[in-house]
Amino acid sequence: MNGTPRLRSAYPSTPQARQKEDGQYGTASGVSLPKVPLPKKSTAQPDAQAPLIPFNLVDAPSQRFYVAFFYLALLIWRFCDYYVLVSDETDSFQLFMKWVVIDGVVLYGLPGLRIPWLQWSSTTMTVLFALHAIADYILMFRVSIPLEAWLVAFTQLFYDRELAVSERRVKVANVLNNASLILGKQIIHILPEGYGSETFRFFRDAHNHRSAMLNPNQTAFCLDALTASVDLPIWINQTNPILIELLRIDVDTNTNETLVIQAKEIQRIKKQADKQLSNRTPTSPRHLRYPVRRTGLYRLQRVLDESKLEVQRRLSDTLVVHCPSAHVRAVPKIKCIGDLSDFYIQVDATPPIHIKYSKTVNNEENGHAVLSIPPKNPVSPLAHQRTSGALISKASPNEADVSWARSQSTRISVNESLGINGHWQYLIDEIQDGCGNVVDYRKRRLGNTHRRHASTELPLEQTFSVYERPRAALQGCDSQHALQVPKGKSIHLPLRISSTGSEKVAPGSHRISYLFTSNARFLSNQEHAGDTELASFIFESHGSTYEVHEPGLYTLQSVESSFCAGEILEPSSCLLSNPPEPNVSIETQSIPDRCAGNSIGLLVDLDLTGTPPFRLSYNIRRRGGPVTPKVAESELLHTQLELRPTHSGHYTYEFLGISDSVYQEPRSLRNQNLVLEQDVKPPASARFLDAYPSRKTCIGEPVSLGVQLSGEPPWRLDYELIHHGRRQKHKTIGIESNIHTLATDELKTGGEYSLALSAVTDNSGCKVSLEQETKIEVALQRPKASFGLVEGQRSILALKDRVVKLPLRLQGEPPWTVQYRNIDKPDGGITSAVFKNSNDAIDVVDAGTYELIHVNDGTCPGNVDTGANRFTVRWVPRPGVQVSESAVIEVVRGKHVKKEICEGDEDALEISFTGTPPFDLEYSHDVKPERGSQSSTTRKFTAGINVASLRMESSEAGTHQYQISRISDLSYNHNPRQFSPISIEQRVHARPSAAFVEGGKTYKYCKEEDAGGENVPIALKGEPPFHLEVEVRHHASSKPELVNIPNVDSQKYNLHISHRLLSLGTHTVKIRKVRDAHGCQRQMDQETPRVQVNVAEVPSISALESQTDYCIGDRISYMLAGSPPFSVFYTFNGQERKAAAPTTSFRRLAEKPGEFTINAVADQRSADCKAHTSITKVIHEMPSVRVSKGRTATVDIHEGGEAEIMFEFGGTPPFEFTYTRSSNPQKAKKPQILDTKSDVSYEFSKTILASDEGMYEVVAIKDRFCSFSTQKEHGKTGRKLLT
Repeated sequence: MNGTPRLRSAYPSTPQARQKEDGQYGTASGVSLPKVPLPKKSTAQPDAQAPLIPFNLVDAPSQRFYVAFFYLALLIWRFCDYYVLVSDETDSFQLFMKWVVIDGVVLYGLPGLRIPWLQWSSTTMTVLFALHAIADYILMFRVSIPLEAWLVAFTQLFYDRELAVSERRVKVANVLNNASLILGKQIIHILPEGYGSETFRFFRDAHNHRSAMLNPNQTAFCLDALTASVDLPIWINQTNPILIELLRIDVDTNTNETLVIQAKEIQRIKKQADKQLSNRTPTSPRHLRYPVRRTGLYRLQRVLDESKLEVQRRLSDTLVVHCPSAHVRAVPKIKCIGDLSDFYIQVDATPPIHIKYSKTVNNEENGHAVLSIPPKNPVSPLAHQRTSGALISKASPNEADVSWARSQSTRISVNESLGINGHWQYLIDEIQDGCGNVVDYRKRRLGNTHRRHASTELPLEQTFSVYERPRAALQGCDSQHALQVPKGKSIHLPLRISSTGSEKVAPGSHRISYLFTSNARFLSNQEHAGDTELASFIFESHGSTYEVHEPGLYTLQSVESSFCAGEILEPSSCLLSNPPEPNVSIETQSIPDRCAGNSIGLLVDLDLTGTPPFRLSYNIRRRGGPVTPKVAESELLHTQLELRPTHSGHYTYEFLGISDSVYQEPRSLRNQNLVLEQDVKPPASARFLDAYPSRKTCIGEPVSLGVQLSGEPPWRLDYELIHHGRRQKHKTIGIESNIHTLATDELKTGGEYSLALSAVTDNSGCKVSLEQETKIEVALQRPKASFGLVEGQRSILALKDRVVKLPLRLQGEPPWTVQYRNIDKPDGGITSAVFKNSNDAIDVVDAGTYELIHVNDGTCPGNVDTGANRFTVRWVPRPGVQVSESAVIEVVRGKHVKKEICEGDEDALEISFTGTPPFDLEYSHDVKPERGSQSSTTRKFTAGINVASLRMESSEAGTHQYQISRISDLSYNHNPRQFSPISIEQRVHARPSAAFVEGGKTYKYCKEEDAGGENVPIALKGEPPFHLEVEVRHHASSKPELVNIPNVDSQKYNLHISHRLLSLGTHTVKIRKVRDAHGCQRQMDQETPRVQVNVAEVPSISALESQTDYCIGDRISYMLAGSPPFSVFYTFNGQERKAAAPTTSFRRLAEKPGEFTINAVADQRSADCKAHTSITKVIHEMPSVRVSKGRTATVDIHEGGEAEIMFEFGGTPPFEFTYTRSSNPQKAKKPQILDTKSDVSYEFSKTILASDEGMYEVVAIKDRFCSFSTQKEHGKTGRKLLT
């Protein structure tokens, strides 16, 4: 290869590692050199040009490869440091100095290796080092190089296209130079003198303007059964027409025809118009009325006057349509509360349609409603405000589509909730079509002007009778509390029927459906079986019952009245059970006598079954004696019955029947033969019949005492009479009767006597010692009675309805029997009372004067002191309590309902008292919490004055009911018969709570507002809407920012933190307060979970120009800040687009009109964060003008006449335009500009009159924002944005 010729600029060939055999080195050029003997190698020092690493170890290509590989490794290392720099924001200067040193060592150390092709001069090494240092600076300090901008600027020299707002490249020249903005010319020729008729010369000499117009006032016309034809007004001015042509386009078929009004018809309608003119001339303005009988669009197409010339027409289209109509599509008139009205209004009219209807509820007007129906055809000109008289194209009316004017049949649904029972009525009041035709149905109803059509008119009203829905529930029974019924018996199903409007039973009958499952078919969870069938019955509102007898579970399913389906309330299930019948089993045990060993009775063990309490009936029969029925009652299932007769004999005990709380009719036990027999011999005993341990008598009177004996007669009774230590023994023998009377002698000495029974002996001979003793008190004197004094007088002011004690002064032996009366009550009678204390009192409860009549003590009659036998009683007023009206919201069924409060709030109830303070009040407090079981407490408090505050409990949320049940004052204690309890109810709402759904999570936000950011979900508890107070605190700041969020309408809220509260860095967000719809507020504690928000920097964009309005062809420029490249998000004409901006500038060419809005921008570092903005620029279309509809039109006029030149504009008014009059074009001769004028139009069209001959054309046009000119200025077309 060394023999191959090489260019002079090529690298030198690779040196050989050894000499060739011929002893010469190969030349670089391959040219043979003369053989020169090589100098001998010096043995003193090595060759200075020899490589540092000998080639015999590593050849030259391998050394260059290793150097290239090492350099590539350094590049990879360099870019890794650049990545770390961008990611971790490390120190740029240290990295820059690091790589400058590395590049210096590598570049300046490379020549020392003396590798062929890599031995460069010092200048080359310095240049390479400088380039590497610049590259290090650009990388480590992240300097952006606008290479793309340089390339674009260079490319535009050869390729003149720019990016437009539609993100496509367009040629700028095509946008700037638009020849279609100004179109059309009008050429006016003046006819020579003598051309035309005499009439024309007359009008020419009069200098009058001749014109005609159809329906100048834009009157609306329609046809229906009552209006067979309408008169179209044709306005004529300064002319006498001989021919009128009307173009009619049928709206149903789009076919057109020409209606020709001949001279004869014109004269007829002209005569009718002349009758309305007082001063008329042949050319006076007139309104000719031409009758038409068919619908369609009418246009004045042609008018000829007497000179056979066309009269100037003012364009005005007139629609004759079918008159609008509406009627109700009737639906059933029976509705229930909560149903929708759900009826339709059928409308037939030309859209857009406006229909008005009214509503009355229970004969009270309840407002009006206006419904608008847009046209189905979006191109209908009736849907927009008319700016000209034309409704169809002016250029080609024969091809026009007028289907939009057809009558449209529409069904309007009226769906309103019927929330009040009673009579509802909807009435159609008025309908108006798109042409302006109005049909007022109210006048028809009031005036009845169309009585003759009443039988054929469609309905205009819809009425409803709205009924309340029934409610059904069970009362006193549910699935946990069963109804217990005896077997074979039936019971009324405890059904309660009400309605939605009140608790009263709705009138009429109701059908009740229910499920029934017998006890044998219960599921394991006590639910109905799957194949349970539905049953029903009719329940009348008054006096109706439904009997059930089969045990099982009854569950209400539905309730229906005669009109409406209702609602089943709880409890809706009832369990009917048949408890077991009562029964008894007995075991007996004899009771022996300890003396004689005889049986004296039976002890019967009773084992009872059934439902306590029990009643066990049995008979006791003594042989030879009557039957004695007995009943034993027991609350227990096991009890004992002791049968111990007092007389001896043969006794038979027969158990007859048993009943319990369910089987209340006694169940016979005769079939069980529960009969007990026993011979009883009770031991001898005796006792006084007098139950009192002592007896009193008068002095000198004997005493008789009854003694009851038991055992076998005859008896012997031993007894003693003891007085003043003297004991007299007595005995009575041969007593046959078990009741014996002991009679003493006359007791002539006053004092105390003791009569003691010492022993009794019966026929068995067993003597039984007795310990029966009674006292006999013998009075020493006769008793006496009188009233005592109270505070020095025999009268008292006492408490009403309370027992008043009238003091008595009694002498004698107690007890005293006193007879008295109330002389203020003549019919009250005489009252007797017994008193045991000599200073006792008569208890009275009525006011009046009481008189003592007679007195007896326990032994003797006495006397009344006539000077102290009367006492007067008067009453003190009773205490009362009432709730202050200021503290009560309303009174519902006697219950005071107080204003709702929040949990933990302080509240009190102001109450006032009547009576004598202090007052003692007792009330109960029942709490029905929102969750959990109900609790009840009783409280008391004392009020020292006539006004007090009752503290309302608010520590627990729920319904709190207070009932003042007792009141007393200084004078009175509580009397339930004189006091009606007062009930107060208050609703305590639970305080709301709020917490982050993902507490502790970190959310990302962008620095700029609307540049992006995650929503922080918050879960709330309470009644919406809520009001939140959120704290946002930056880690570097000690002062938090507070955010108030009102009107949170649900229990889930996505919090988006406002960017004005955020700065770069980390923020802590926590919830401070939350308030719900009831006004209840909770202050969150410090342990509430929080979230973190990290805020990152975002790019920004700003407009270079402050203007908002641009024209087509302008350039819209923006400046970007951030790290390129950028992504720009914008909207143009409603379409969202995304554009890339490699540099800090962003520019687009305004190619077409529309709204250009920058929505957001993102850069390389903040791809997740968009800097949201709203920079809106409006691109306006260039103004345009059309002369003679954009064509070149030629008009011939007579000398002195005038021609109309119509300018039609496009753009935004007002318009300023400049037009020229040039000489009429001639062959081979350029037109000369004769005149230049400017004018202004505030509408989209303008007509001027011209009488001068020439060619009229527009050279410049300007609207509110932009301008355009065909005149050349310095070789460019004039255009500008108006500011």
